[in-house]
Amino acid sequence: MGIPIDLDTPIFACSCVAGWTAHVLEQYAHNRLIRPRAEYDGPKFIPYIPLEERS
Repeated sequence: MGIPIDLDTPIFACSCVAGWTAHVLEQYAHNRLIRPRAEYDGPKFIPYIPLEERS
């Protein structure tokens, strides 16, 4: 398409903003928040390791 590489990030950001705006308008139209139905499956607790002890 001949689009300069320097414009990759701004074009990507514009498309994200358009999607986010569409989500907000949809939520306002239905007067409710739409949240994903996902549960975190990761570890419950990750112990802290001081910097001196990390490899």
